[in-house]
Amino acid sequence: MARWCYRHRLVVLLLWVGALFGLGFSATTAGTDYANVFSLPDTDSKSAYDLMQKAFPNSSGDTDTVVWKVDSGSVKDQSVQTRIQPALDRIAGMKGVGEVTGPYSGARGAAQISSDGTIAYAQITFAEQANAVPKELVQKVVDTAQAARQSGLHVELGGQAVQRVEEPPGGIAEGVGILAAAVVLFLAFGSFYAALLPIGIAIFGVGTGLFSTQLLSHATDIPDLAPLLATLIGLGVGIDYALFIVTRHRRGLQRGMDPEESAVVALNTSGRAVLFAGGTVCIALAGMLVTQLRFLDGVVIGTSLTVVLSVLAATTLLPALLGFLGPRVLSRKQRRKLENGPEPERTDNLAVRWSAAVQKRPRRIAAFALVVMAVLAFPVLSLRLGATDQGNDNASTTTRKAYDLLAEGFGPGFNGPLQVVTSSGDTAALVKGIEATKDVARVAALPPTGGVTVIQVVPKTSPQSVETDDLIDTLRDKVIPEAGATGHVGGVTAISKDFASVTGDRLPLFVATIIGLSFLLLLLAFRSLVVPLTAALMNLIAAAASFGVLVAIFQWGWGLDMLGLGKEGPINAFLPVIMLSLLFGLSMDYQVFLVSRMHEEWVHTKDNARAVRVGLAETSRVINSAALIMVCVFLAFVLSGNTGAATAGVGLAAAVALDAFILRTALVPAAMHLLGNSNWWLPAWLDKSLPHLAVEPAEEPAPTVPDGPSSAVHGFVRTTDGEPVEGAAVTLRTTGGRELDRVESLADGSYIVSVPGPGTYLLATTAPSYGSTARQVAVTDDPLVYDVELAEGEVDAVN
Repeated sequence: MARWCYRHRLVVLLLWVGALFGLGFSATTAGTDYANVFSLPDTDSKSAYDLMQKAFPNSSGDTDTVVWKVDSGSVKDQSVQTRIQPALDRIAGMKGVGEVTGPYSGARGAAQISSDGTIAYAQITFAEQANAVPKELVQKVVDTAQAARQSGLHVELGGQAVQRVEEPPGGIAEGVGILAAAVVLFLAFGSFYAALLPIGIAIFGVGTGLFSTQLLSHATDIPDLAPLLATLIGLGVGIDYALFIVTRHRRGLQRGMDPEESAVVALNTSGRAVLFAGGTVCIALAGMLVTQLRFLDGVVIGTSLTVVLSVLAATTLLPALLGFLGPRVLSRKQRRKLENGPEPERTDNLAVRWSAAVQKRPRRIAAFALVVMAVLAFPVLSLRLGATDQGNDNASTTTRKAYDLLAEGFGPGFNGPLQVVTSSGDTAALVKGIEATKDVARVAALPPTGGVTVIQVVPKTSPQSVETDDLIDTLRDKVIPEAGATGHVGGVTAISKDFASVTGDRLPLFVATIIGLSFLLLLLAFRSLVVPLTAALMNLIAAAASFGVLVAIFQWGWGLDMLGLGKEGPINAFLPVIMLSLLFGLSMDYQVFLVSRMHEEWVHTKDNARAVRVGLAETSRVINSAALIMVCVFLAFVLSGNTGAATAGVGLAAAVALDAFILRTALVPAAMHLLGNSNWWLPAWLDKSLPHLAVEPAEEPAPTVPDGPSSAVHGFVRTTDGEPVEGAAVTLRTTGGRELDRVESLADGSYIVSVPGPGTYLLATTAPSYGSTARQVAVTDDPLVYDVELAEGEVDAVN
C-alpha cells in the first residue's frame, strides 16, 4: 500500500484534497445540529425532571440573568429604574426572547431585590435552549443591558447563553497549538519541509474528522463538546503518528537508502505501529460506551472517527507527500553530508548515554521514578467529583461577576436552587419540614399545576459545597419520607450530584474494560504476558499522577490565577471518563512505539538487555519530541475559553509529560531490565492458540541448502585495544531474527559459524563484561572473514 501511494502520489493527494473540501462544503451547507442529550435513568433528579416536563411542557427555554448593583442608595431609586427598565423593555421586544421578569413590576418583583436594597436581578427567558439561541441575539442582549451602566451602577449578566458569547473566538487554541508544534518539529528535524509534513497530516485528519462529525450530528445525538475533544486528540495523534513515520524515513535516507524504499520501509515498520496505536486509542475511547451515559456516545463517535481518519492520512497521504519531497525531508546540511556517503550511526548521543545509564542502575532509577509519581498522585486521595458552574469562571468575565453579585445579595445557595417536585401527599407539611431542615435558607412552593407541585429550596451553602450535597441526601432520605409525600429532588445541583454518583459507580467497570482490551491487544502484538501487565500498571500510575495534578490545580487552586482559569471547585464528573480514555489510548501509543522496537531487537538477538537498551536509545528522542508536541497542543486549549476543555487540556498535558518523560524513558525500561528474559515469556499452549498480529513486518524466509552448509563466517572477537575476548556469544540469524548457528569465541577470540547459503544475515555478538553488536553481513559462495570489536557500554542498533 505504501509503495502504491508513493508511486501514485498525485492521485492520492487529489483524493484527499477532494475529500477535505467536499466534506467541508457539505458540512458548511448543512450546518450543525449538536445536541447535549443528558440522561440519567433511574436517578431521583431524572424523576423530578420528568414530572416537571409533564406539568410545565413550555418551560424549556434557557433562562439567563441580568444583575445590577448600586454603590450607594437603593436599586429602587428612580435614577436607577430609569436606566434599567428601558433596557429590560428593549430586551423583551427582541425576536427570540420569550419573557423578561424584572423586579419593578408584578407581585414577585420584591423577591428579586436583596434585603439591603443594593442588588437586584431580572430573568430573561429565551425561546430556545442555550445552544440553539443565536449568538448575535445573545450579544445584542448583553450590549443592551451593559449600556445601562454608569458610575456607581454595575450591570452584569449570567447564564449558559451568555457564557457562550464570553468564550474566545474558535480556532485560537488550535492555531496556537499548531504553531507551537511547528516550532518543536523544526527544532527536531532542522528541515522546513519535514516540519510541515506532520502538521499537514494532522490538518487533513482533523479537518475531515470534524466535517464528518458535523454531518453526523444530523443523524445522531452528538454533544457540542465532541468536536472540541476530537480536535484535542486529533491534533495530538495526527502530528505524533506522522512524526514517527517521518523520523524512520529520514533515518533510512541518512543510511543511503533510495527515497522510495526508505518510505516503504518506514511505513512497513513505523506505519504498522501507527495502525496498531490508532486501534488502541479507538478501543480506549470505545470503553466510554460501557458507562451507558448517552452524553458520551457522541463523544466516542466524534473522537474515534477523527483518530481513524488521522491514521488513514498518516498511512496513505504521508507516503504520497514523501514521494513529492524526495530527499528534501532532510536538511540541506544533511543532504550535503549524504553526497559523501551514508552517515555512520551515532553511538555517543544523549539518548544512548541515558539508555546505558538505565541499564547500569535500574533499581535506583525505578525507585526514583516511583517516588516522583507517588508524590504527584497523592492529591488524588482528595478527589471530589461534581460540576463546575459560572462561579468557576475567570474573575474578569461578566458571568463570574453576575454569579458573585447574586451570591452577595441573595446568599451563596441562590446560584443553585433545589427543586422538590411532588405529585402526592401533604405539601404543607413537606414545606414545613424543609423549612426546619439545617442549611436551608428559603423555601417557596409554586402553585400546583396538573397535580404537580414544585417547591423551590435555596440552600445556605454554594452549589459545589459538601454541605449542599448532604442537604440533598437529607431531603431525599429523611424529610420527604417523614412528611408522607411522594417527591423527588431535582434542579441543576441535584443533577450534578447524581451524575457524579453514577459516574463514580461505573468508573471501576470502565477502567477494567479498557485495561482488559488493551492487555489483549498487547498480548497479541508482543506474544508476552509480562509486557501487557507492565503497560497496564504503568497506565494506572500515569492516571493517578495526572489526576493528582488536576486535583492540586483545579480543586485546591494551586496556580489557577497564573493560568487564568478562574476559581477552584470539584472536578467535572464527566472528566475522569473522557480523560482516562484519552490517556490510556495515548499511553498505549508510546508503549507500542517503545516496546515494538525492543521486540524487534529481541526477535533478532534474543538478548533482553540489548533489546531494552537499543529500543530505548532509538525511540526515546522521538517519543519525547512527540510528547512535547502533545503537551504544547493540549496546553493551548487553556485558551479555548471552555472550562471543560481547559481542564482536560491541562490534565492530558500533565499525563503525557509524566508518561513520556518519566514512565516510558525511565520506569518502563528500568523495570524491563530487572525482569530480564521473563519480559518475553508466554506459555507454549497459549502461543499456539493466539492469532498472529504482527506489529513488525514478516521476516523473509531463510535460504535452505539440502546438502549442508555452503559457506561460513569466521574471524576474531577483540576489544577496542585489540585484546581477544574469550567466551563471547556469536549468533548468526536471518534478517527476520531466526537463529541459524551459535558459538562461543575461543581463548584467542576466534569463532566460526556455519551459513546455509549465500545471502544477507544478522551476526550478533555479546559478552558479559562488554557491550554487544549486531551487524548485517552479506555472504557469497566463499567464506566471509569478519572481525568483531566490542566496547563497554556500546549500543549498536539494527535497522
